Amino acid sequence: MAASPTAPLRAVIFDWGGTLTPWHDVDLPQQWRVFARQVHGLPVEDPQMPVDDLAEADSLALRIHAAEERAWARGRDSHESASIEAILEDAGVDPDHDRHLLALAAYRRFWEPHTHTDPQVRPLWEGLHDRGLKVGVLSNTIWSREYHREVFQRDGVLDLVDGDVYSSEIHVVKPHPDAFRAACAAVGVQPQEAVYVGDRLYEDVHGPQQIGMRAIWVPHSDIPASQVVPVDVTPDAQAHELLDVLAIVDGWLGR
Repeated sequence: MAASPTAPLRAVIFDWGGTLTPWHDVDLPQQWRVFARQVHGLPVEDPQMPVDDLAEADSLALRIHAAEERAWARGRDSHESASIEAILEDAGVDPDHDRHLLALAAYRRFWEPHTHTDPQVRPLWEGLHDRGLKVGVLSNTIWSREYHREVFQRDGVLDLVDGDVYSSEIHVVKPHPDAFRAACAAVGVQPQEAVYVGDRLYEDVHGPQQIGMRAIWVPHSDIPASQVVPVDVTPDAQAHELLDVLAIVDGWLGR
């Protein structure tokens, strides 16, 4: 059920992937092939590569991908958070391997084209600040705070973030209420004073509404069926592009 606004709005908190970044269909096993082949000192693509070398690297990639899938399944089932370090440990990856940092760098290069911030984010966040509202970020992620902040810095929006929380640094993932409480605390507001913006009904609408936050759904992501948790919820509003959030907020502010 949609939350009833009971307090003046003071903050807008955003999901990251698929919301602040446009949705991309990504070959998820390939991320770990890139990592594993760098561990083994192999080129990512080489038709002349010896079969035995390729098989060993791809076996490692499959183990890491399976560990990541288990981590995200735990997130959906019991809301347990995970980090890339924990996933690699589960897959038996040695963090002291002399090529480990090179492999992580290759993994980041794989993801770089899929991390760019939507061009509407800066004018949206500037508009929210102009209205006296704080801007927050809450993301379900295995990546570190440092990595996400590097992305925001690269794209010229980090200066507009008043508070940010990443599930890799707390004990739970969305839709657990504690994740949203942490995000509200990060921007210094009570849940009833905040709205959450995201692209998933279970995590981003059901989640915040549990603790009295308003929720704006951005229904433009082609989320795989395996990642969808059925839930009967009604968003407080829908935004078909990010700048629509300003008009929605203006209605709640009585502008």
